Amino acid sequence: MHIVSVALGGCLKGEPVRYGVTEDTGGHITYILGEMEALARRDDVEMAEIVTRRFDDPRLGTAHAQPEEWLGAKLVIRRIDSGDRRYLAKEALSADRDAFAEALIAELAQRERLPDLIHAHFADAADVARRVEDALGIPFVYTAHSLGMDKRRALASPSAAIDARIEEEDRAIAHARAVIGSSRDECERQLTAYPSSRIGKIHRLVPGVSRRGGYDDTPARELVSPFLRDPSKPIVLAIARPVHKKNLVRLIDSFGTNAVLRERCNLVVLAGLRDDLSSGEAEQQQVLQGLVDAIDRHDLYGRVAYPKAHTREQVGALYELAARTGGVFVNPALMEPYGLTLVEAAAHGLPVVATKIGGPQDIIGELEHGLLVDPQDETAIGGAIERLVTDTALWKRCARNARTNSLGVNWDAYAAGFLAIARDIVAATPARCIAPASLLVSDLDNTLTGCDHGVTRIGQFFRRQRDFGFVIATGRSIVEARRLVRDWKLPLPLAWITAVGTEIYVERDGELALDQGFAERIRHQWHPGAIERALAGLPGLVPQPDYDQRAYKRSYYAECPGLAKRVEERLRQCDIPARVVFSHDRLLDIMPRQAGKAAAMRHVAAMLGIPLDRVFAAGDSGNDADMLTACRNAILVGNHAEEVAALASRPNVYLARRSHASGTLEGILAHHRAQRVRGRQAGRVPA
Repeated sequence: MHIVSVALGGCLKGEPVRYGVTEDTGGHITYILGEMEALARRDDVEMAEIVTRRFDDPRLGTAHAQPEEWLGAKLVIRRIDSGDRRYLAKEALSADRDAFAEALIAELAQRERLPDLIHAHFADAADVARRVEDALGIPFVYTAHSLGMDKRRALASPSAAIDARIEEEDRAIAHARAVIGSSRDECERQLTAYPSSRIGKIHRLVPGVSRRGGYDDTPARELVSPFLRDPSKPIVLAIARPVHKKNLVRLIDSFGTNAVLRERCNLVVLAGLRDDLSSGEAEQQQVLQGLVDAIDRHDLYGRVAYPKAHTREQVGALYELAARTGGVFVNPALMEPYGLTLVEAAAHGLPVVATKIGGPQDIIGELEHGLLVDPQDETAIGGAIERLVTDTALWKRCARNARTNSLGVNWDAYAAGFLAIARDIVAATPARCIAPASLLVSDLDNTLTGCDHGVTRIGQFFRRQRDFGFVIATGRSIVEARRLVRDWKLPLPLAWITAVGTEIYVERDGELALDQGFAERIRHQWHPGAIERALAGLPGLVPQPDYDQRAYKRSYYAECPGLAKRVEERLRQCDIPARVVFSHDRLLDIMPRQAGKAAAMRHVAAMLGIPLDRVFAAGDSGNDADMLTACRNAILVGNHAEEVAALASRPNVYLARRSHASGTLEGILAHHRAQRVRGRQAGRVPA
């Protein structure tokens, strides 16, 4: 496969482009380079090509004026001449876009073989990719970065520029064959807020992070020592562009008003590149001046470093130095779409404190290497940093989790996921669907996942038994369920039962879509607002993030199993009809009485025309209980949770000796044998 990635601003191996006193979208370019280097390493990729704008500026070196820069045998940067050889800052690129797109189309049209797919980062690149697809038929994927919807909400006054950006992002979402986000917040809240968004096109791919061992922290010490009286103290590190939404001034206020941090720590802030405090646009000047004013106001001289320039080597060394001094990385942004710096910190074993608004919820939830805070709460930010630097056991646990859990966050894993999406898009013909005679409806986490060998075996089973259909039934969202199926290389299901049996997705016209018939069936007497009011303030019950609150589901974290009974009692007292499902020792879901995995299983079986006695169901936890109870051929995998252990005594439930997918396959085969025995016995009974 030949993949082209479009980067309009200019791209150079190594340092990102610098212009004047500011820095181009360095994170964006690092993202593209990491992705394309990983793709180029794969045997199933013929060529990985970065297409960018050609320009000639003596301040920036000669490479950007070269038409090609080969980074490897299968990785190249091609620079397209739009006719304007000036370097253009991001704000000025739109005027050159038409000429760039025309030049790119002309260059591609001359090739003997067209690329298979274009990957567009940001909406301006997606606009170029759309024009290429219209002209040459090359499909494109759009990865959304730093979406404008939340930016507009944060503005004090209307902005025509941000409105135009949002419209362009919506067009990108509408025309792309697939839309990629990094976090659940991006995929399930931010992207779905756009009018043209369709959940069946949205995929979550976790960006990788480059890592290497043996960092020398000398460059970092040389960078910050001129500012600090005692450079050996734990470093509180922040790296962000100097814009208001990054909340850097509040971080300095948090540090300056916390007596423990003032005494025990140093604060290091990398706020972009500058020549002086008048560098850049008005917002940058305001933020830089605000940083200096806050340092002066709290008299933090000798305790804060804010160097005016830095290299990538120094950034990596700073992460390492902060970790070695027992420090903390802080992202206090008012809203963070993803938060790649939090993963970079994890790769260095550096615990973090981060905003609870946006992508950091996912990152810290999965890596378990830090604390979330309200970015508006100055005291809470300082208190969380203090807790990490003073609680040695907590710091060590977060540092250990950071190094261990971040190992799976790498560009090779990203490339594998991207190729899976790309193959579906460029496939010449869809796979032929054989109407199944039997059906497995299976939970996902720990029932199928957890063992590579078991996944391989059950995949082989479905490839051999083509008349045996497969349906996922999970508590996860559709975006997360698809990510997990892709990551584990499980067979693609005929239907997706998600959100603990409150949503069903099926493929229609080549795209996943919500089954509205099931939604209509379960909506009767559903009152989510009344549920929230009735349970507000109930001790030990904490709402899960907004993206886990689905149309027909309200979800909480519960501190103990007994809370489920108290919730049921509270809802009865308030005369609110609903089902309460408790699972995995802490997840509590509330849904319509007509909903659940059992109801969804029956709906999908009827939709596929499969008799219920030919349906098999597998699960491992409390949110599978109704499905395992209702199914005639139920399977409880060997690694099941204690909360469903009693189901093993039911005559319809097969208790597998094996765990995960191997246990599920064991149960299918055991029920099949039992059915054949019953059939032979029935055949000997006289009429």
